[in-house]
Amino acid sequence: MVFGEKLKKERMDKGWSQEELAEKLFVSRQSVSKWENGQNYPSIETIIKVSDLFGVTIDELLRSDEELTEKVIKDSKQLAHPKLKFMFDVLFLIGAAVLVIKIGVLLLNKFTALEITFVSGSFFWKFTPLILMVGAGIASDAVKKKYKED
Repeated sequence: MVFGEKLKKERMDKGWSQEELAEKLFVSRQSVSKWENGQNYPSIETIIKVSDLFGVTIDELLRSDEELTEKVIKDSKQLAHPKLKFMFDVLFLIGAAVLVIKIGVLLLNKFTALEITFVSGSFFWKFTPLILMVGAGIASDAVKKKYKED
């Protein structure tokens, strides 16, 4: 029996309408309808609530529907800190941009009569691209490997 059929059977056994079940789960009636018709699946949090409401195990709900099981596994593999990863990716790109500027200025000085000097001291221009790119790359990779552990 697939999840939608199981949900509908349990709901009807309790004598609840879709609206009543939706109120108990804090979702819309349309969501319950889509779940029962197999058009969509609930989140793992909602599956846990359904399990508690009907007194069935989560295993019974998940293993009854292969697609739902795959969705839960996929959802659990979301990044734990997507904004943090984005920030490290931006820092990496800033480091790459500083490196490109540095190389561009060096090439202009070498092949033209221009003598552009680096402002802010040589330490900034020598090591900032390296520090930003390596540091942000390592941090971004570490965050990428961290998934939600709800």
